Amino acid sequence: MKKGKAAADDRCPCGSGNTLPDCCAHYLAGRACAPTAEHLMRSRYTAYVQLNAPYLLATWHPTTRPATLDLPPTQWLGLTVTQHAPQDETHATVAFVARYKVGGRAHRLVETSRFVSEDGRWFYLDGEIGE
Repeated sequence: MKKGKAAADDRCPCGSGNTLPDCCAHYLAGRACAPTAEHLMRSRYTAYVQLNAPYLLATWHPTTRPATLDLPPTQWLGLTVTQHAPQDETHATVAFVARYKVGGRAHRLVETSRFVSEDGRWFYLDGEIGE
């Protein structure tokens, strides 16, 4: 994902080091589909930062997608992808740590997410919360 380092205030929230226009913006605007499960994971994190529920729902597999998504006010602090593991051409897992604050209290979400690709498009299936 890296195309060159951007100034800190121009960086994409996903942690790639690229600017938002050179990174997740293409996916969030529907101009391109994420080419890997990791790219989709990063773009979904950016969508959470932007409170972009339509993108999150659109990239959630229909078999596990909720009918609606209520995004509470959250201060997202950073994403670290710890592992991207393709299982085969259409299945992959992405392990990550997302740091955030709610009501001034800091939290960490540690998850291994499962993804599936259908017709060349990756979807989030579900995730297993870790510690």
